Amino acid sequence: MRTFLRVVLKPLSFLPAVIVLYMIFSFSAQTGTQSSEVSIKISRYIVVAADRCLDLGLDPVRAEELAQKIHFYVRKMGHITEYFVLAVTVSFPLYVYRLRGIWLVLVSGMLCVTAAALDEYHQSFVAGRGPSVRDVGIDSIGILIGIMVVRIVCFIGRMTIFRPLSRRRREDDEVG
Repeated sequence: MRTFLRVVLKPLSFLPAVIVLYMIFSFSAQTGTQSSEVSIKISRYIVVAADRCLDLGLDPVRAEELAQKIHFYVRKMGHITEYFVLAVTVSFPLYVYRLRGIWLVLVSGMLCVTAAALDEYHQSFVAGRGPSVRDVGIDSIGILIGIMVVRIVCFIGRMTIFRPLSRRRREDDEVG
């Protein structure tokens, strides 16, 4: 059973990263107009939700103005979020393969930043889009946060959940 898990399931742990990469490249394949329409729609939704939650009583013109104001930030948070998810889906399987510490940060970081750079290059071929070094920098913020979250969660898991299991196994080996 353990051999099955190692041989079959461990390599499949990279499947979420492949799916996230596909989604990121699909978003980048949208034309500039399509991409902008999606993010302005999200900006409007945020303004409407804030108006309802905070009972601001915004009229439609003011709501549209606010949506336009936050549009840029919504787009950039989209970059950070999608690359955060990519970093988590890349870092966790590498951690499972016992890549830890600075090596986890370097390898995961290089893989994800390379993906961000290739994605920006890909955008140079899409109508109304263009590559941006600044976007790779913004993507890198999400990447760093994602890698650090994986490191913290896995460290806590090793110290709390899995340490008792390894102690029990050692005790069973000593008794048996």
